[in-house]
Amino acid sequence: MSMRPPVGAPSLSRRTRILLISAGVLVVLLLGGSRLVNFYVDWLWFGEVGFRNVLTTRLFTQVVQFLVIALLVGGLVALTLWIAYRFRPVFVPVSGPEDPVARYRTVVIQRLRLFAVGVPVVIGVIAGLAGQGDWQTVQMFLHATPFNKVDPEFGNDISFYAFTLPFLRLVLTWLFVSVAICFIVALITHYLFGGIRLTGRAGQVSSAARAQLAVLAGVFVLFKAVGYWFDRYDLLYSQRNANFTGATYTDLNAVLPAKIILLIISVICAAAFFAAVFRRNLQIPAVALVMLVISSILVGAAWPAVLQQFVVAPNANEREAPSIQRNIDATRAAFGLTPDKVEIKPYSGTSTATPAQVRSDTATIPNIRLLDPGKLSKTFTQLQQRRNFYGFQDPLDIDRYTVDGRTQDYIVAARELDQSALVGNQTDWINKHLVYTHGNGFVAAPANQVNAALEDTGGQGGLPKFTVSDTQQQGAIPVRQPRIYYGELLNNEYSIVGRADSGDAPREYDSDTQQFTYDGAGGVPIGGLGNRMAFALAYGERNILFNSSINENSKILYNRDPAQRVKDVAPWLTTDNDPYPAVVDGRIKWIVDGYTTLQNYPYAEQVPLGEATADSRLGAQGQQLPDENISYLRNSVKATVDAYDGTIKLYAFDETDPVLQTWEKAFPGTVLPKSAISPSLQSHLRYPEDQFKVQRELMTRYHVDNPAEFFSTVSFWDVPSDPTVQGNTGASQDAQPPYYVLAGLPGGEPGATFQLTSALVSLQRQFLASYMSVDSDPKNYGKITVLQLPSDTQTLGPQQVQAQFLGSPQVSRELNLLRQNQTTIDYGNLLTLPVAGGLLFVEPVYIERAGQDASYPQLARVLVSYGGRVGYDASLPKALDQIFGAGAGAAAAGTTPAPAAPATPAAPAAPGEASEAQVSAANEIRSALDELKAAQQGGDFAKQGEALAALDAAVSKFQSASG
Repeated sequence: MSMRPPVGAPSLSRRTRILLISAGVLVVLLLGGSRLVNFYVDWLWFGEVGFRNVLTTRLFTQVVQFLVIALLVGGLVALTLWIAYRFRPVFVPVSGPEDPVARYRTVVIQRLRLFAVGVPVVIGVIAGLAGQGDWQTVQMFLHATPFNKVDPEFGNDISFYAFTLPFLRLVLTWLFVSVAICFIVALITHYLFGGIRLTGRAGQVSSAARAQLAVLAGVFVLFKAVGYWFDRYDLLYSQRNANFTGATYTDLNAVLPAKIILLIISVICAAAFFAAVFRRNLQIPAVALVMLVISSILVGAAWPAVLQQFVVAPNANEREAPSIQRNIDATRAAFGLTPDKVEIKPYSGTSTATPAQVRSDTATIPNIRLLDPGKLSKTFTQLQQRRNFYGFQDPLDIDRYTVDGRTQDYIVAARELDQSALVGNQTDWINKHLVYTHGNGFVAAPANQVNAALEDTGGQGGLPKFTVSDTQQQGAIPVRQPRIYYGELLNNEYSIVGRADSGDAPREYDSDTQQFTYDGAGGVPIGGLGNRMAFALAYGERNILFNSSINENSKILYNRDPAQRVKDVAPWLTTDNDPYPAVVDGRIKWIVDGYTTLQNYPYAEQVPLGEATADSRLGAQGQQLPDENISYLRNSVKATVDAYDGTIKLYAFDETDPVLQTWEKAFPGTVLPKSAISPSLQSHLRYPEDQFKVQRELMTRYHVDNPAEFFSTVSFWDVPSDPTVQGNTGASQDAQPPYYVLAGLPGGEPGATFQLTSALVSLQRQFLASYMSVDSDPKNYGKITVLQLPSDTQTLGPQQVQAQFLGSPQVSRELNLLRQNQTTIDYGNLLTLPVAGGLLFVEPVYIERAGQDASYPQLARVLVSYGGRVGYDASLPKALDQIFGAGAGAAAAGTTPAPAAPATPAAPAAPGEASEAQVSAANEIRSALDELKAAQQGGDFAKQGEALAALDAAVSKFQSASG
């Protein structure tokens, strides 16, 4: 028995329609209301910082993507439904009351218009929402900039892989999704309306259903053929060989031809499906589909495996040599490790330096850093916090400043507002958001000095020599505006600032004796009722709406973290995890390094960014970068955020970067040219740690030029684990962080330069293999120098030096004595410094009272090692004297040997009387020491060298006169 399906459907009652409309409005308000409020708050913020075009460009791109994808998917689904319904069977066979789809068919027919419109709309909206996240891929495609460099296999410009291919892949993916959804919708519709029947042994398929499904399947397979064409290019970042990235011998000689064969078979298979439209059976497309599957297994998988096993593996060092060479060249180009940027020098690493040679090192020895920024945050807090609601970032930062004509490195920190530290009534809404609004002051300490030895001042030694600039005082680094409204400790809390009503006193806490009213350019006006309502809803705080202190002069400061502000205005950047404060032209500015990255650079090594940038310091605090694979990295942008008014400036630092140029075209006017960087700002730019950590990880392998040597891995290095972290052993050792130092470099520019340095050890061994350093000074910024030690020597590495320190009887004995005095011992950064042809290791040792909240680390001892000899003392000069000989430590910062010692004659010419030659030599020693002290105070390295030479000559003269 057959019946014509009924048409039409009863209309909804007025009450039902009202209820449905009301429910729909409520759902929209619940889902979209908070988003609209948040969008309005973002709109105001982007306008305040002058980057509203970033928000509008991103929003416009996402809206267009949503519409295109929604119309594509929804339109194709609607067309599929119409065709399936239009060509349904005239009579629907009914198999009796047990017909499994009869009731569903009835429901659909009764609400035919609802399903015909609703299904495509719902599917289209879901697809459109899912497709908005790829807006960056679209923008890079639209504004692609050529690299003017081609890949070695296909001859395409690198921009094709960076910008074009990802977009084409995106388009193809959505075409796949659309056809797959349409196939499923057609299948269900034909089954529902009888075009497909499962009765009988084989079931029945109508001609219309067969034709529509065959066409959809053919189109899908045709798109698969296009996918095979694109797969050819993906081979250039193949991971088949664990030793390198890029197309291997097997990829080029087996997989690449297989992709072409599969492409041809896919086209034949698609043609077979299209032919099924005109033939009643599906045998031909079925056979073609089986042929495609079998070919994929045999040609796409089995043949490459056979070639790899029997042709490549027995001669892999020769077969893979061309691919390895391509990988070496591409990786160096992608990560800035080309020969024009990296210089590898041989360095013996061993020396028998004399005291005179050590004293003559006026670049490194006087600037040896004793303060570890990773250990002293608590010391800064206890001694310079002033109030409980102030705080310092942990770890602290390091930078260099020129004070009284002398350039040296300083441990620096901004005294920020820490709203999480408010207690009691300080946490009241008014106090939290209207009174305690800002930090106060810039605190610094010379990195190579302490106030005194620990025991010399009754236990109050070993502390930084602070210089502070705030609203109450100006230190050696003067600051015109020391108030800090934007910083790292604010935890995205907001503050409401601005001039109070006429006659009212300022209300913001500035010090115990004065209040302040913010008059900076930062902040969004909140005096109007509309904005107050918006922020009250955004923060869920009714006080914003009803507080009487908020008036037409009030502004709200929010999104105050420097790194987050840069991320928001430049979402295409990956920011370094260590913003640092610097005094630039009298104002405190946060400096943030921004990276441009790519995931698809042909033949370049794939680096897991989070893993490569983790170390013993950041790993414990969870601050490493996102763990995404990258194959290209440039520090293309230097950003600054003014600590007082929040002004954000982006500077193009690597103007030759095609990725940066692409984004500059996408967001015109957002990035300032490099020429806009002032000399004052330039003097405080550092080579970023995260970029250096990625590069040192790569340099452990990509210092090798020869493919055969690269394949053998015999010359590979490792990043050492941090020996100063207790228990840092086993499989999951945290890497030693790189260290900023002010030091000289063998064969480099004369004098000291500000560098970022790291030791590297041999592969799976702890012996030192090389020393890597990159210059941060403007003249040679970014110049990487690698001092490579001979492979046949065994120079101790960081772990072995630490073991040597702790194994020394004197050191072990004194450390045990320190531990017995209810103190804990913490080892500071172990610095590796090239000195006089050898390598000097320096490690500060800090102590802290155990079990006391008010305790803080103090420098107790200094460990030094050189050529297997260990020095240990509360004073760096004395520790240096222990390993080099008397007088070697004279060049260390702020110290001069006592002049009386060499003046005492060991063998006078006559009993009780010194000879004239001895007296003359002693006077020359005193004169040389006076000149040395004056030169050190004035920071004149040239005069220090002259004074040390004179001192050495005078000591030799005295020794000769004394026999």
